Amino acid sequence: MALLQISEPGLSTAPHQHRLAVGIDLGTTNSLVATVRSGVAETLADAQGQHLLPSVVRYRAAAQPVVGQAAAEMLQQDPLNTVSSVKRLMGRGVGDVKGLGDVLPYEFEPSQSDMPRIKTVAGNYSPVEISADILLDLKQRAEQSLGGELNGAVITVPAYFDEAQRQATKDAARIAGINVLRLLSEPTAAAIAYGLEQNPEGVYAVYDLGGGTFDISILRLHRGVFEVLATGGDSALGGDDLDHAIARWIMSQVDISLDGDLHLQRRLLKLARAAKETLSNADSTEWVLQRPQGGEWRGSLDRETLDELIAPAIKKTMLSCRRTLRDADLNAGDIQGVVLVGGSTRVPLVRKTVAAFFGRPPLDDIDPDKVVAMGAALQADILVGNQSDSDLLLLDVIPLSLGIEIMGGMVEKIIPRNSTIPTARAQTFTTFKDGQTALSVHVLQGERELVSDCRSLSHFELRGIPPMVAGAARIQVTFQVDADGLLAVKAREQTSGVESHVEVKPSYGLSEQEIETMLRDAIEHAGDDVTARSLSEQRVDADRSIEALRSALLQDGETLLNKDERELINSRIQELMVARDGNDYLVIKRAIEALNAATQEFAARRMDAGIRQALAGHRIDEFKD
Repeated sequence: MALLQISEPGLSTAPHQHRLAVGIDLGTTNSLVATVRSGVAETLADAQGQHLLPSVVRYRAAAQPVVGQAAAEMLQQDPLNTVSSVKRLMGRGVGDVKGLGDVLPYEFEPSQSDMPRIKTVAGNYSPVEISADILLDLKQRAEQSLGGELNGAVITVPAYFDEAQRQATKDAARIAGINVLRLLSEPTAAAIAYGLEQNPEGVYAVYDLGGGTFDISILRLHRGVFEVLATGGDSALGGDDLDHAIARWIMSQVDISLDGDLHLQRRLLKLARAAKETLSNADSTEWVLQRPQGGEWRGSLDRETLDELIAPAIKKTMLSCRRTLRDADLNAGDIQGVVLVGGSTRVPLVRKTVAAFFGRPPLDDIDPDKVVAMGAALQADILVGNQSDSDLLLLDVIPLSLGIEIMGGMVEKIIPRNSTIPTARAQTFTTFKDGQTALSVHVLQGERELVSDCRSLSHFELRGIPPMVAGAARIQVTFQVDADGLLAVKAREQTSGVESHVEVKPSYGLSEQEIETMLRDAIEHAGDDVTARSLSEQRVDADRSIEALRSALLQDGETLLNKDERELINSRIQELMVARDGNDYLVIKRAIEALNAATQEFAARRMDAGIRQALAGHRIDEFKD
């Protein structure tokens, strides 16, 4: 018997009404918007019939910003006010963008936050605001094409985007007035576009080399569950880097330097990009570069030379592939299919290298520029309710462990790396000092054991803890990572119910090199980290023992101990303090044991005294059942 949907009075009487939803690929070089019509995903074109929207925004004084092809045509003439490749800046701080000066030739202005702002004639704009202008253009295109207001959108992000970069993307969508149904990893979107979820099961690799980012993801499909086993890549590597390699070669051929000439740099990059695209289908190409003083430089570039120039960048992608397979505990031979994503995968050397590495021809039936947007559109169609019978389940993972700082400068990991999201995990902590009424929660990201070796994400405080003896309070700290990979942390004192929380919105993100370094350091320094953690733990135990004993001596030392006993305990305390300041955790451990041995009789006397005090004024029969 079929189940019928019933609408409430005054609401739509057409429960089957198609809701307008789109998938958006917010790319470094180009962006697209796609939707599902009659069960088929298709990208939407602008009024000129162009599907690709160059991710370029030009700002003008007292005028609306220009987005897309018209802006891209002004890259050479107006480089300081025309912004491209802004995706590379998403979620990054001022310090992070300094290393991109030769790639992104803009003037950055300081701001009250750590977020960089690009100086233009129309004002200073953050990467989030610039991305919002691109998203707004795509939203308007979609609503004009579909003839109505959007109910929501799935926006894709590189799989290696961390919390800061994902949050920046979501903030840009909010500014553009877009209801974000979900942030979806680009490789997962590509797998959906190829219909890999229709297979009964399998393990697939998605190789995504776009304009400014590279991602490699290993996906497992099993009984309708699409699980990301591992991700890797480089959020600062893509087709732009191939273009720069070619541009540097052209400069060497004509023996010129930029000397701060941004117009010449733009011309060189445009020429390099054109040469790369031509050599995707030809064996050689001629190039002509206009001299600043007039005249021309001429030359030629063949496929063999191109391969030599871009081989180092392609090799870097293969290193990421190898690491990601290792993280997934798989070999290249375990992969049943490889999906190519991103315009840069049209380069013959890329396809040849990928095929050789995985031992099979990659899947390339769908336009690599459109495949991500199409997959996002299919997912949006499900999330908005147009395909309520879909049993596709997507499970992504987080790239680095999440935890908090504990006493001694140590990190307690609460959610380990490569955990499937969405997820929520909790752990119980306690206070360090008697009467402690507040707790500082320091949220960290990384694989090392010490705070100094991990990345700080956020701080917040839990106040109002009832005064108790040290160790009596029970404080539950909960980490929750949603389907978009965004983190929320909550701390709750369980007896009183007081709680505090924070949505982690750091002002900068991690580059792939930083993530790679953190993972590599965690492996290389595993032994050192264990020793360092043991040292910190023993120091914390020493501090706790000394503080507790001093409190006990102040309260009962004069009445329960004779002079010799007090001198022995004080001597052991001094020995422990000296050991505590050293770097040998075994020496500290032995000093703690010596102090405990010296205070056993004192502890027994205090217990007896406490029992006598509790029994004072009572008869034995009062304690009988």
